[in-house]
Amino acid sequence: MSDQKSEWSFEEALQQLEEIVEKMEEGEVPLEKAMEYYAEGSKLSKICHDKLVKAEKQMKEILNEDHERVGFEIQEEK
Repeated sequence: MSDQKSEWSFEEALQQLEEIVEKMEEGEVPLEKAMEYYAEGSKLSKICHDKLVKAEKQMKEILNEDHERVGFEIQEEK
């Protein structure tokens, strides 16, 4: 993996995280390797989370047709 993970797109980080999860779910991973995967997965999870938070902040304020700022609320599913 690159040392510049924080510059990855959300999709790139998520894909790497999914690959780590698949490897861990196989169950035949030595303890040391599992710990490495867990640490790497935690970093990737944080990257994804941070990018989602940033996107949500950007979406909370959008421009209407008159280019005026309008508040925007994301409705969560119940």
